Amino acid sequence: MKAIRIHEFGPPEVMRLEEVPDLQLVKPDQVIVQVKAVGINPVDTYIRSGNYAIKKELPFTPGMDSSGILLQVGSQVKTFRPGQRVYTSGSLSGAYAQQALCLAERVHPLPDNISFEQGAALGVPYGTAWRGLFQRGRAVAGQWVLIHGASGGVGIAAAAGMQVIATAGSEEGRALAKEQGARHVFDHNDPEHMKKIFDLTRGVHVILEMLANVNLDLDLDILAKGGRVVVIGSRGRIEIDPRKTMSRELDICGLMLMNATPQETKEIYSGIEKGLKEGKLNPIIDKRLPLESAPQAHHEIINACHRGKIILLP
Repeated sequence: MKAIRIHEFGPPEVMRLEEVPDLQLVKPDQVIVQVKAVGINPVDTYIRSGNYAIKKELPFTPGMDSSGILLQVGSQVKTFRPGQRVYTSGSLSGAYAQQALCLAERVHPLPDNISFEQGAALGVPYGTAWRGLFQRGRAVAGQWVLIHGASGGVGIAAAAGMQVIATAGSEEGRALAKEQGARHVFDHNDPEHMKKIFDLTRGVHVILEMLANVNLDLDLDILAKGGRVVVIGSRGRIEIDPRKTMSRELDICGLMLMNATPQETKEIYSGIEKGLKEGKLNPIIDKRLPLESAPQAHHEIINACHRGKIILLP
């Protein structure tokens, strides 16, 4: 089979398409997926560069998110069958390939009304947004939710009946947020946008924060009493005034999807499956590239040159 391989950490060009042996089941709780589409996530670029808390052992195939058809199912796996349509939220062998070896708990049914390309857009983005909104942020219907660029979060929050505000830096990004269900969209390049959000809401209940090193101190200014900011992404340090958290009893929560317990993971993806079947969640695909164009995809992810999800097709 063909797979993207990384033999040294570095820029996108360290990724090369190679011919490798077909995968084999190693343990009875594993499955092998014939990959039809691969989802690209920002975390993939961090891991590839070597600038991430967890370093992969070289060489490796990158990627966690894919969709396809089950080729083989381990003897202990009772919830899946060969030939079933699935998507992944983690892979033992890496997702940028024609096959992916996965733990069965990291594989989820793909409803018939969702394409393979859309399925590849689900795992990390939608799982992270679900955990951020419900498990860490404790958001409920009717509350004001501000989403700073958390892919998938707008659609999930809107489907759950929250009053969704999104920020984006381009006309295309703002149009996409509206399409996904945001009630209000603001330009994050506008220096007054946080004040405008507070004037609109008189206090936001939950914020999903993708760039905490820029926004966190400002987030604390616009939270309602008892509000929560969930830190999903940060590219450096920031100084905040802790006193802002005291009078309104604000919470700052960190999030890493891999910390979810097996029960929490089951809850996350059961909720996403329900939203997909009911037609309430609709992943948007911006660009489709062949597997060998993984370096181009990483450049576009880093530079935010996309509207919706970038997909690789093996």
